[in-house]
Amino acid sequence: MLFVRPGRLADLDALEHMARTAQPVLHSLPHDRRALEARVALSEDSFRSEVDFPGEEFYLFVLEDSQTGKLMGTASIVAAAGYADPFYVFRNDALIHASRELHVNRKIHALTMSHELTGKSRLAGYYIDPSLRGDAAAQLMSRARMMYIAANRKRFTPEVFSLLLGVTDENGVSPFWEAVGRKFFGRNFADIEVESGGRSRTFIAEVMPTYPVYVPLLPEAAQRVLGEPDANALLAYEIHLEEGFETDRYVDIFDAGPVLTAQMDRSVSVKCNETRVVREASASHGDTYLIAHNGADGEFRCVLGDLAPGKEAGAALSSAARAALGVQAGDAVRCVPLHQPQHEQSGDAQ
Repeated sequence: MLFVRPGRLADLDALEHMARTAQPVLHSLPHDRRALEARVALSEDSFRSEVDFPGEEFYLFVLEDSQTGKLMGTASIVAAAGYADPFYVFRNDALIHASRELHVNRKIHALTMSHELTGKSRLAGYYIDPSLRGDAAAQLMSRARMMYIAANRKRFTPEVFSLLLGVTDENGVSPFWEAVGRKFFGRNFADIEVESGGRSRTFIAEVMPTYPVYVPLLPEAAQRVLGEPDANALLAYEIHLEEGFETDRYVDIFDAGPVLTAQMDRSVSVKCNETRVVREASASHGDTYLIAHNGADGEFRCVLGDLAPGKEAGAALSSAARAALGVQAGDAVRCVPLHQPQHEQSGDAQ
């Protein structure tokens, strides 16, 4: 059985392998072992700490196969993006340029460097083993983070956001970076992304333009990819939309990938959650649910399981599911349907 749990220092070898070999590149985890070890240690401390409001905490989750012990994915939450330094993105503004004399009235889009997302909780570092892409396990790995936030609201901000990978070609070249970033950095996109992974973005303010970048002046190839997810990010994009995220007017400052935002009170993990009592069962039938349990000392667990409709039916779980969650009959678990009826979904981007 696959289950999500907090990452540990004992996972360092597996996490380092993922950070170095993941395709597309997993930029949010440092490739340097010492830096990665420090990040995992921070995560362990964050899960165990008593927190009254979001700060420098970082929460790293892993997807484990209970039969083999192999890690099949990872994802993380940054409690407050840019806690120590501003977190920069581009804001896509619409400016009106008009002249009565010339009978001209044009709406022109311009990208302005912004740090308005600084301090908000951020979903980051999502990776799933290629063998599981397209599987419900991909949903489990991503949305377990929202299940954790929903159960620990004071640790996070009321609004959360996520940056998704922008469009790159088969050689990893970003049309947007070539048109904008390279002009100021003189470096390859991949090199800058790896070097900035897991670090603050203060260097962006030191090098990138402080004046708006007028979109019509960019090459068509760069304009076309504004706010568009890369093919490798489409699955994550769809998962976010199903959770209740919406596209916003921000784009990533490196590759112009989409920035998705969600109000936690309107997210599926909050609106549609039920607290159910665990019952023993050899097998269960019904719709598929995300099932989570918050244990002592930060021992969070999340699995997928089939449950009968109705809160009164409880959570009839197999021995494998109970073991993965660390629960027994009579314990309470948080349950959210994996899929929502189409008419109940909101925030779908076109």
